[in-house]
Amino acid sequence: NELISGGIDIAVHSCKDLPTEMPVGLVLSAFSRREDPRDAFIGAGSGHRQLSDIREGGKIGTSSLRRRSQLKALRPDLEIVDIRGNVDTRIRKIGELGLDGTILAAAGIRRLERESEVSFFFTAEQMIPAVGQGVIAVEACEDDLQVRSLLTCFNDGDSALAVTAERALMRELEGGCQVPIGANAVVYEDTLVLNAYLGSLDGADSVRDQIEGPADKAEELGVELARRMYKAGGDKILVALRSAD
Repeated sequence: NELISGGIDIAVHSCKDLPTEMPVGLVLSAFSRREDPRDAFIGAGSGHRQLSDIREGGKIGTSSLRRRSQLKALRPDLEIVDIRGNVDTRIRKIGELGLDGTILAAAGIRRLERESEVSFFFTAEQMIPAVGQGVIAVEACEDDLQVRSLLTCFNDGDSALAVTAERALMRELEGGCQVPIGANAVVYEDTLVLNAYLGSLDGADSVRDQIEGPADKAEELGVELARRMYKAGGDKILVALRSAD
């Protein structure tokens, strides 16, 4: 690892792509102000203005377990086609594979200035975003206090609290395996509201819940909501997912 060896001082990541557990000796030291956390639908034609406009049995491209699960929960009739690659590749595959559309992070679409191609945005409650979606995270060595001090000028306090709550929930539920989890926290002054989703791959079984509390208790709120969801049926979903691996 370049950070640990001293080859670089910081590493910059899309927060939603980070592993649940950070490597020993490394920490997330700063978080950008959050870009739009929602998911965007890019359709094959101009007739898609909402989810109900997608034809019966339509084919939607995504490799995300979270999007697959929530989309199937909302529209069980849709066929999910696994596609991977960057934004350009996934949009191109709509035509190549005869898809009705694909789902991408609104933040990436906006940063690439391709918002004009979006058919519609899912609400953050309808399609709960990935943990950390829309946030850029900066990783540094835990003992490099000078670098970590310099990063404080970049850090957005509300994003840091939101991501702390979301990652705490993910750690508590995921246990290191691939699970369809969505979590989105919003800070309103001193209050944090966290919405979360846990579902089966086919969306037939799912748990959605919300918690609200003091923003300075972000980690505790994430853990509490995860445990509540586990007791509300999340345990059975997790057992089924792990036995399928």
